[in-house]
Amino acid sequence: MDKLVINGGKRLSGAVEISGAKNAALPIMAAAILAEGEHHISNVPQLRDVRTMGRLIANLGAGFHLEDSTAILDCSMIKNFEAPYDLVSTMRASVLILGPLLARLGRAKVSLPGGCAIGARPINLHLMGLKKMGATIKLESGYVLAKAKRLKGASIYFDTPTVTGTENLMMAAVLAEGRTVIENAAREPEVTDLANALISMGAQIKGAGESMIEIEGVSRLAPMDYAIIPDRIETGTFMTIAGITGGDITIRKCRPDHLDALINKLQDSGLRFKKARGGIRVTGPERPSAVNVKTMPYPGFPTDMQAQFMAMMCIADGTCVISEKIFENRFMHVAELRRMGADITIEGSTATIRGISRLKGAPLMATDLRASASLIVAALAAEGQTTIHRIYHLDRGYEKIEAKLQALGADIRREKE
Repeated sequence: MDKLVINGGKRLSGAVEISGAKNAALPIMAAAILAEGEHHISNVPQLRDVRTMGRLIANLGAGFHLEDSTAILDCSMIKNFEAPYDLVSTMRASVLILGPLLARLGRAKVSLPGGCAIGARPINLHLMGLKKMGATIKLESGYVLAKAKRLKGASIYFDTPTVTGTENLMMAAVLAEGRTVIENAAREPEVTDLANALISMGAQIKGAGESMIEIEGVSRLAPMDYAIIPDRIETGTFMTIAGITGGDITIRKCRPDHLDALINKLQDSGLRFKKARGGIRVTGPERPSAVNVKTMPYPGFPTDMQAQFMAMMCIADGTCVISEKIFENRFMHVAELRRMGADITIEGSTATIRGISRLKGAPLMATDLRASASLIVAALAAEGQTTIHRIYHLDRGYEKIEAKLQALGADIRREKE
């Protein structure tokens, strides 16, 4: 197991390139199940979750390998319809193979998912939608057992927008008989990217990125050759790093238009943004100003940026309130930030942060993916040395982050425990 050792207090500057979006790569890899032949998916980040998804699809009978940032999947020989516990338990996104398997093979046996400990995140909406499309669903010994000769188009309404639910049902619907309408669908850029990948395979989809998506089922799809979008959460993380260190960072190969809500709050906090060649230049203030934030489904402020933004607010001028409206248990990083001297009070789903002039380095323990990132953000600005343990969470979502930070002037190194 590895740890990160960071000596903070340096002003970071330079340029960084953003990797492909993990949360787009995983569903697009799952979509490859839908069509026979060899798929080429480029701009894929080399992350543990990507390799896990590759192994999971290979377990179904596909060929899988990574060539640099391209995932190559040959899904000609998929016959197995079971996704076993030992693979699914490590990554919640594994449930995304349920819809494609059911659409292609008419059967699926998928272990109930695992992943980060940031709340229940149930899959009841996935199952509700599949039942409406004609599938019979049973839960047995920790597995979802699903059957359908051929799925049929249906009208589906989500009480709450769900990203993976929207993706799973969209993938199931592309091979269904007739028309499927998903209302109150998730609008995240990763959902739109999946839709674009499916369209490149021959799917008929309208409205992705809006609250109503219409899918007209087709009889078969062709293999894809598709490049995924840049990771907006990695982009946002580097923006907060510029903010907390008073840095000057040019972020390349990114999509700032996917982060309007975050950028608006960062501008309110004193960060300056300027278009730059191949990306955007972000300059941090001498000290950020305190700004209130409420997480919301896209296009609102992203829950995946809440922890990193909170780390920046720890040294802000003034007091701010952060309300977490998406997931319970998503303040697990607070205890670690307090070890660095942060003044944070929690009441239910609301955190009140009273900014202090300087955090101090401390030994810390990462609890989930975005919490890990928030501890790095805090440590880069802290006085003295910080050691972050259990960073295997970080390796699920950030590609070569210590190398990228070293190139910006950070004193950071990876060591074995």
